[in-house]
Formats: sequence, structure tokens, C-alpha cells
Amino acid sequence: MKQISLIISIVALVAVVVLFIINYTGNGKKAQDEVKQPVQKSNSGLKIAYVKADSVILNYDLAQDLHDEFTRKQEAYTNEYATKRTSFEKDAAAFQEKLNRGGFLTEQRAIQERDRLVNWEQEILQLDQELSGKLADIQTTNNSQLLDSLLNYLNKLNETRQYDYILNGGEVLIGDEANNITAEVLKGMNERYNKFKQGN
Repeated sequence: MKQISLIISIVALVAVVVLFIINYTGNGKKAQDEVKQPVQKSNSGLKIAYVKADSVILNYDLAQDLHDEFTRKQEAYTNEYATKRTSFEKDAAAFQEKLNRGGFLTEQRAIQERDRLVNWEQEILQLDQELSGKLADIQTTNNSQLLDSLLNYLNKLNETRQYDYILNGGEVLIGDEANNITAEVLKGMNERYNKFKQGN
């Protein structure tokens, strides 16, 4: 179960990175602490800024809260699975011991008990798949929520800033740091989210 959950988490993380690449073309670095001033139009007449989106997501308070909630659910699902698996293994060991010492009155009764254990094992395997699926769905929903929050904030910011382009900074190899609005975006998103949390 833990390996499946780890694989799901890794796949979800890769999916987020792919979404960023598709939407912003980038892979980013850690946010800077200082807030940059708005960028003036370049010689070409374009007003461009960039955000290191993965850095924003990693340091966003909502992302931490979603991760903590996901971890709690993952632990609850793991415990539920482990409890049922342990109970099954005890019954299976008891069955094997009883079978070895000839404890069943009839062969038919031994076959019935074996069939019950086989069905139970199938239910446990199905439970594992269901719980892993639920965790994958939660991770996908969380990733979408984070991406939507970032895009929503950037759209709102751009209403006043009027950038022609806001790029994902992960692909910016050389560029003026004055164009990097990562720290400002992260600060603004965290302030907005914490205000929302206090209101609820």
C-alpha cells in the first residue's frame, strides 16, 4: 500500500510538472525573498514578467495544508488496509494450522473455509485498489486546485500590471531579475489564502 501511495504521489508530482511545462514552459527554482518592482516595457514594446511556478507552489501555504490533509487521509487508508490485511493473515494462518493437523470434520468444510479466505483476500486486494484510487483522485484534485489558484492570482494581478506575458521562470536561462515576480506572487497568494482561512 505504501509503495503504491508513493508511486501515486510521484506520478501526481510529475503530472503537476507536466502541467506547468505545458502551461508555462518551465521547471523553476526557489522563490526570492524580496519583492521586485513592476517591469517597464522593453525596447520591443512588450511588458514581460516571469514566475517560478514550482517554487510558488512548494512554498504556498495552501499547498502545505493540502499536503497535510492528504497525508492524514493516506495514513487513515493505510491503517484501514493494514488492519484488514492483518486480520486476514491471522485467519489464513489459523486455517493452515487447522488443515495441517486435520482439524476439519469434513473435506467439504475445509473447502468452504478455503473459499471464504480466497474471497476475503480478493476483497482486501480490491480495497487496496480503491484506496489507492481515492488517494490518486485527491492528489489530482489538489494539483488542479493549486494550479487554478496560481492562475487566478496571476490573472487578478495582471488586471493592474498589464503584462503582455507572464512566463514560467524555469526556462529563463538569462534574464533581468527585475522581471522575476515570484516572491511578490508567493507573498500575495499566501496573504490572500491566510485571510480566507481566518474568515472561515
